[in-house]
Amino acid sequence: MSKSYVNLLDLASGNFPTMEGKRRRFPRVNTAPGNLSDLDDDQARSVSSDQPSSIASDRMIIVANQLPVKAKRREDNKGWSFSWNEDALLLHLKDGLPEDMEVLYVGSLKVSVDPKEQDDVSQVLLDKFRCVPTFLPPDILSKFYDGFCKRHLWPLFHYMLPFSADQGGRFDRSLWEAYISANKLFFQKVVELINPDEDYVWIHDYHLMVLPTFLRRRFNRVRMGFFLHSPFPSSEIYSTLTVREEILKALLNSDVIGFHTFDYARHFLTCCSRMLGLAYQSKRGYLGLEFYGRTIRIKIMPVGIHMDWIESVMKVADEESKMRELKQKFQGKTMLLGVDDTDIFKGINLKLLAMEQMLKQHPSWQGKAVLVQILNPARGKGIDFEEILAEIQESCRRINEQFGRPGYGYEPIILIDRAVSINERICYYNIAECVVVTAVRDGMNLTPYEYVVCRQGITGSKSCSNFDGPKKSMLVVSEFIGCSPSLSGAIRINPWNVETTGEAMNVAISMLDSEKELRHEKHYRYVSTHDVAYWSRSFLQDMQRACADHFKRRCWGIGFGFGFRVVALDPNFRKLSLDAIISAYRGAQTRAILLDYDGTVMPQNSTDKAPSQKVISIMNTLCMDPKNTVFIVTGRGRESLSKWFSPCQRLGIAAEHGYFLRWSQNQEWEICRQGFEFGWMKIVEPVMQLYTESTDGSSIETKESALVWQYRDADPGFGSSQAKEMLDHLESVLANEPVAVKRGQFIVEVKPQEVSKGHVAEKIFSSMAENGKHADFVLCIGDDRSDEDMFETFDNAMLRSILSPNPSVFACTVGQKPSKATYYLDDTTEVINMLECLSEAFDSLPPVEEGYESSP
Repeated sequence: MSKSYVNLLDLASGNFPTMEGKRRRFPRVNTAPGNLSDLDDDQARSVSSDQPSSIASDRMIIVANQLPVKAKRREDNKGWSFSWNEDALLLHLKDGLPEDMEVLYVGSLKVSVDPKEQDDVSQVLLDKFRCVPTFLPPDILSKFYDGFCKRHLWPLFHYMLPFSADQGGRFDRSLWEAYISANKLFFQKVVELINPDEDYVWIHDYHLMVLPTFLRRRFNRVRMGFFLHSPFPSSEIYSTLTVREEILKALLNSDVIGFHTFDYARHFLTCCSRMLGLAYQSKRGYLGLEFYGRTIRIKIMPVGIHMDWIESVMKVADEESKMRELKQKFQGKTMLLGVDDTDIFKGINLKLLAMEQMLKQHPSWQGKAVLVQILNPARGKGIDFEEILAEIQESCRRINEQFGRPGYGYEPIILIDRAVSINERICYYNIAECVVVTAVRDGMNLTPYEYVVCRQGITGSKSCSNFDGPKKSMLVVSEFIGCSPSLSGAIRINPWNVETTGEAMNVAISMLDSEKELRHEKHYRYVSTHDVAYWSRSFLQDMQRACADHFKRRCWGIGFGFGFRVVALDPNFRKLSLDAIISAYRGAQTRAILLDYDGTVMPQNSTDKAPSQKVISIMNTLCMDPKNTVFIVTGRGRESLSKWFSPCQRLGIAAEHGYFLRWSQNQEWEICRQGFEFGWMKIVEPVMQLYTESTDGSSIETKESALVWQYRDADPGFGSSQAKEMLDHLESVLANEPVAVKRGQFIVEVKPQEVSKGHVAEKIFSSMAENGKHADFVLCIGDDRSDEDMFETFDNAMLRSILSPNPSVFACTVGQKPSKATYYLDDTTEVINMLECLSEAFDSLPPVEEGYESSP
């Protein structure tokens, strides 16, 4: 095993190692000076600048498993000849990018190149094709592609679980390690090219799903998108993958993640919700995931075909005799056409069985209807391919024996088991009355799009592919393929139901020409306007929007292995410095300290919610200082708070978001405002009870001033959906009531208006000011949405002159996340440690007189 391979095995356990070996540099175009030397070491160092370079122009680096290039050994066996793969999507997407944007490709070749020739091949491909090949060692290549990609990811993403060794086998960690190794080799090639301040990186498909982590770890501000060309399975299927969280977290290091359909995107978002606890939001026309201060855009856009290329091929196809030959061969027949790769998910045998059903149920088509099935060579290998091919051939033989008419040269099924060129395929498209796609699962499938364009013909052409009169076409497509939602005029079928599929085929070829024309017109209008250029242009625009503020925010990386992520925060948002706050604390004469409880001094996941003895001791010490006014400001009820903090005689408590307030233990509870009516509770409680009964794991908490519906223990997806519906329901029935309905972290709360942590903070400051205690030091710490109200009060408090003219204000949230606070601390442990340091800021405190009251 190679040294580099061993190093990469470490990555799976959380280490990002250095891969040794000589690094070859390629010539750069539009490179900001000084960047390349920073990249010589593969250690986990972030390379980013605070300002973008003004030297280079935008470039697009497209990374995929395979380059859009064909390689062929020369006849003299001396070297290689290369040409563009004109059928490659990656080549066509350039048409949607700006003309002045340079495009470079990073990927592997389909052929094996001798290590002695790799440098020369790399140079030729870079100079002539702007391609940078990634050469994978044979041991890694086999385990990466045929192993992890084809045995684990590809079946799983197509809804096939490894129930037995014959169906992909159990999870093999050595294959996962090879997958990581291969992704890092692709990463190294990108590093040789990239100017991180100027270039865009667009990664394609499931082969490279962990590549975003490598790139984001090295370049915090790199502009990066990822597009998945396969389906993304439901959470029930995806959750069976052993490395499910590692892959999700790696993808979330992208700025934009693209899918063909909303279903695929929805499944991905559900997985992020269930496995990572992330909620998505709809933001002015796009879906966004908040992840450590970064908003990852979720792009839903099915890919299209290259119109100009298809039309140019159609012209060539017209010049060939194949078109005339096929027209003569199928004269008087009605042709249905299938064009599929030979794999287990294309449902080819289901199509043959549906054809059999059509001929049985509608005998009039016997001798007239013909299904031509083109079998493209399999992309993978294994026993599955042989079994599928044998099954297809057996069905074909049986159906032809049953319905064929040898004396008339009629066979209902014609099987073409060989590679068919695009020119020949277009000839078949032109004479087919209907295209049938019965895939049981497919990411996109562009066959219907190609067929529609070919049936339209070429404008102004007199070729034999053009039809006299109106254009028409028919499609029968599986509902389980990515192009199905965009083909509203197609007959959608469940391919597993061969009877209904057979009937759909009959309906398609029996339909009136006028109806076929209308459906064709609708399809052609969509396909011609949503081509591959439209797709790539739209994706680039989303990348530009998503990355617009990269250099306006402070970024740094945290975490190890695939737990690595970049935190992006406002430039003014920073970690609370212990030295700074202690210095301000010591210099202050009047201090106000407002602390949330759950998630601030008490961990959210703690079972026992009572404060620890350490917290009690810190509170007591802080309260002993006569300069301090210390309050716990929380949504919890006053009864439990009074019990828990009974040892803290001088601690102020604001319970139920400030509805109840007490300055010290020997004082009475004050009510926020007299005159509140609580008749609304009789309206709210039955509604909440209704949702509780239908949502397992939810409960109702009844407070003196509020009702709270909690769903922390419910199914995340269903609980969130129920909470949203309840919010709408309550807002409707309480429209004329003086209450506020708010949704928080796993809760929906109804409480009186004018009751908030913001109001109670202002009341505390006002009371202190009325007694001549204008606070010149304010510390306010909280962790959730309700605490944001406190953070907002400081500007208003300054305007009302209820704080000193130049106070030291420390508004601090818990956790690195977007907030109205200026500071953050990582967790409750850091909060408690900081409070402990403040309590120890003076070696000795003056004695407190007996009967001292901390109220103003």
